[in-house]
Amino acid sequence: MSTNVLRTADGWWVPRGDRAVPVDTKAATTAELIADRDAVRAATRSDDPGTPVADLAVLSPVTTPCRVVAQMVNYRSHARDSGFTGDIPPAFFRKASGSVSGPGEAIVRPPHVKFLDYEIELGLVMGAPLPVGTVVEERDLPSYVAGLVITNDVSARDVQLTKTQFYESKSYPTFTPTGPYLALLEPEEFAHLLDLRLRLSVNGELRQDRTLADMIVRPAQALTLLARFQTLDPGDLLLTGTPGGTALKAPPKAVEKIGALLPPAVKWKAFFKSQARNPHYLHTDDVITATISTPDGRIDLGEQRTPVTDAK
Repeated sequence: MSTNVLRTADGWWVPRGDRAVPVDTKAATTAELIADRDAVRAATRSDDPGTPVADLAVLSPVTTPCRVVAQMVNYRSHARDSGFTGDIPPAFFRKASGSVSGPGEAIVRPPHVKFLDYEIELGLVMGAPLPVGTVVEERDLPSYVAGLVITNDVSARDVQLTKTQFYESKSYPTFTPTGPYLALLEPEEFAHLLDLRLRLSVNGELRQDRTLADMIVRPAQALTLLARFQTLDPGDLLLTGTPGGTALKAPPKAVEKIGALLPPAVKWKAFFKSQARNPHYLHTDDVITATISTPDGRIDLGEQRTPVTDAK
């Protein structure tokens, strides 16, 4: 079974039911914790009665600074929503690690952002260096990936689309809620990745619901492609794409063709006027709930519950 780990300001914990046992480790970073798996295993066997999980102020289990890399349009359902047809070339972008926030921390919308969107994504947490030029086969995944986390690739769509600027639109503080658990996997559990189901709801309304079987580029291939130009180190984070169901969807083909004939300023004004009637964008006091797990509970990354608030 995978071992779930929580992080607080006081250290690392292994949850057991509704209580959590402290991990006896000096690890301050995710990379250091991954290197001290013996301490994590000892906590799973400890007879310490532990502390109620409800009493813990849980932080992101991925410590920063670190590299945060994301895959773009990597689920078939999201590709359809986005208007893509035919083959989709694999693409990556970076997010500022300052965007990483805790699993219960509020998502703060900047004052200039009107179209705030959600994207549940499975996060891969690296456990070993991935040098440039590495080729990763499916059987090699346990050698490079230590564990999994829930992430939400929060996106300012009006910034992303008008500026074609992924880095800014997805890197504001609190735009990468992460956790609650870091699920440290045993090698045999990587065979169950495609069974993982990603589910995201807003105010109790289910918006996204797909398994990893909907992925276009799966983790081993993604790491191989990324390693053509990017080094990764233990503790770095790769977001592996989002399924369909985000608020943003491509306009009908006829509307898209008409828009292409318009000057950019006129086109975007018309597009966002139509988007203003879309009720699925995030608003103040919305609450996003995200889960990722296998049906049998073999791998369960917990529940992420994040409210939305406006910058003060």
